[in-house]
Amino acid sequence: MRIAVLQFSHETVTFLPYDTTREDFIYPGSPVGGEALLATDAKGYMGGFVQVAREHDGVELVGIESPLWPRTGSGSGWVTQDAFEHFLGRMLAQIAAEAPFDGVYMALHGAMAVRGVARPEAEIARRVREAVGPKAVLAATFDPHGNEDAEFLRHADLAFAVKYYPHYDAHLQGERAARMLLRMLRGGFRPSHAVVKLPIISPTVLQWTGAPPWSDLIQRALVWEAREPDVYVNVFFGFPWSDVPDAGMTLQVTTNGDAALARRVAQDMADYAWRRREALLNSTQVHRISEGVALARQAVAAGQVPVVLCDHSDRSGYATWLLREILSAGLRRTLVATIASPAVLEGLLRGDTPIGGEVTLAVGGLADESAGEPLEITGRLVALPENPLPRAMGGGQRWACIAFGEGNMLVLSAYLAQVIEPEELWSTGLSPADYDIIAIKSRVHFRRGFDDSGFARRILLVEPDQPFLGTVRLDGLNYENLELSRFYPYGTPEGPQWLMGGPD
Repeated sequence: MRIAVLQFSHETVTFLPYDTTREDFIYPGSPVGGEALLATDAKGYMGGFVQVAREHDGVELVGIESPLWPRTGSGSGWVTQDAFEHFLGRMLAQIAAEAPFDGVYMALHGAMAVRGVARPEAEIARRVREAVGPKAVLAATFDPHGNEDAEFLRHADLAFAVKYYPHYDAHLQGERAARMLLRMLRGGFRPSHAVVKLPIISPTVLQWTGAPPWSDLIQRALVWEAREPDVYVNVFFGFPWSDVPDAGMTLQVTTNGDAALARRVAQDMADYAWRRREALLNSTQVHRISEGVALARQAVAAGQVPVVLCDHSDRSGYATWLLREILSAGLRRTLVATIASPAVLEGLLRGDTPIGGEVTLAVGGLADESAGEPLEITGRLVALPENPLPRAMGGGQRWACIAFGEGNMLVLSAYLAQVIEPEELWSTGLSPADYDIIAIKSRVHFRRGFDDSGFARRILLVEPDQPFLGTVRLDGLNYENLELSRFYPYGTPEGPQWLMGGPD
């Protein structure tokens, strides 16, 4: 059995003023094909798929040359049609040249937004299907923040989405994709799908599955998968920063040829989510930045350290609002990681200032309105460490550590950097004993290392006073491709809508 393996992923923030271009996907290590592609993301989708596929005899995996995440991570705007057509065209050409294939595995995301292409992942599936023919089995894995509906499954056979946020089960979903693709090839599985769209749109910071009600929703999906053999439930939370027509929450259910069971599970899940819609959108407290900084000061005074101040709303990485308030409030022993300042960082990496030298720098700001104005920092260059983050989280570049004020440290990066594990900071040479407050940019991903581990004594989520890009107040954004009034809580939609496999 010959299986083609490819990847094409991006989580697109369409409100950012700059596009994601072909060149953003090209850097040392990307694009990549063959065994090198199959070896990427060992703990994620690709690693899970390859591990299980290679546990079976008679399976040949062919790594199709694919772009990895762009160098900008998730902090960039619309993918250009040129980039989409270039890379997809190269993948399709290789598939045609190395045909025939019995199956294709696609490591996707679900929230890619391409100029001129309404549903990029569905378009990938449609064109891959044309290339390999009707008998090949097409399977894919997705992020739960995909803006998916039924179109992908009109061309592909199987889809498996991560259930947890933070994304703990990516490897597991890759395993499932391999196992079920092989079962289909051997005639042991015949998919039947049911898809329901829920007119609920929610900021990603609210979607943490570590506590109710989002954990309850995922648990219900897991119970269905446990009680009924061959039931697979995808809960797409949706990604509101992509202004696309299929945004919002979607439920997909796949069974082994049992259409009635697929409908029953989808109906139950949809009814449950709709009943809990108010709780889902009021699950997490978000403070204004000034309030969050004041609460952090109180927590330090009470000995509740370390405190994590998390700006969930910064989608570009350049925002200076939180750093400005930290300076205004005179916070001490505070680590700020990171502010995107590529031009400043480039100058420091050229050696304009020796390690230990004094600097006055205008950092951040200007990328877009939500980033605010550049902020002048006077301090001392401490280090230019290697950035330990994965590419998709803003990795692949050097950082700069600037000591300023009373025991404070500012880390500069080239792009938005979501720090997930505290060790990512300490690996640069910084010490946890030196800081009472850690200010980072993340939605929920950081809870993996700062919350689940018990590291943080207090966590405070913050955003600016204005409803800038990234805000929980989505009605402050200028949507053009979807009508916000069609979604709860910004309108009065009637309820779930069947898209596939529903009642006649």
